[in-house]
Amino acid sequence: MPVASRWFLAAALALSASACVTINIYFPAAAAEKAADRIIDEVWQLREGAGGTPAPESPQGEAK
Repeated sequence: MPVASRWFLAAALALSASACVTINIYFPAAAAEKAADRIIDEVWQLREGAGGTPAPESPQGEAK
């Protein structure tokens, strides 16, 4: 096997090994849910303020 082929093979193996990296990011479920609720509330406020469709009423008859 020629020397250039060995270097190429070694470089290819090193590149493949270094490319196999996984980064895991975990978000706390409670914080993600709270952020989602806040975004939904902001969207409803924007919609109500723009004269769009009013917010749906809750079962007690009060607007959200």
